[in-house]
Amino acid sequence: MTHKQAAFQTAAETIIKNLEKRGMEGYFFEDSVSCTDAILASIPENSTISWGGSESIKESGLMERIRNGSYKLIDRMSASTPEEGRALYAQAVLSDYYLMSSNAVTLSGELVNIDGNGNRVACLIHGPKNIIMVVGMNKVVTDIETGIKRVRNFASPPNAKRLNRQTPCNAAGHCGDCLSPDCMCNQIVITRRSGIKGRIKLYFVAEELGY
Repeated sequence: MTHKQAAFQTAAETIIKNLEKRGMEGYFFEDSVSCTDAILASIPENSTISWGGSESIKESGLMERIRNGSYKLIDRMSASTPEEGRALYAQAVLSDYYLMSSNAVTLSGELVNIDGNGNRVACLIHGPKNIIMVVGMNKVVTDIETGIKRVRNFASPPNAKRLNRQTPCNAAGHCGDCLSPDCMCNQIVITRRSGIKGRIKLYFVAEELGY
């Protein structure tokens, strides 16, 4: 383990203790491979799985392994019409496992998530039996305010370019506090506690994942 990974582990251990107080679980891994191994070991075959289109999930390799595994994947991204997408989302809400990341996680164990359509944060709040989050240590922040600034100024601009959104952050590279039709910051959700103990599980990785 490198000195940087050791420092990440120390920070993660602090967060994990605080998550426990908030009814959530946390785990730390040195790399994505060991992280995805642990996640897949915890998911029974034939489970229904959906996801929030997370770049962290893709970059970790988890989504590829899910697609190649013995699971029932509900992927609204595969919909060819809005009606089909809505039907798939209804199934996602009732899935056994929902895969996503968190836009930011505070040292105190609070989750900061900002969404455009709200489907991802809606499933985080209520619906799927289990929430599994893959979180690169680049997402760790000191507090909620810093987390919100991180998402709006450092995560949203590259995401806007990925999705070709016509927003000020796409044009300028930082948040313009916009109300544009393409705004991706319509919902700001702070999760301070899970009402169902252990429903939300965070898998921290000593890598930079996602935005």
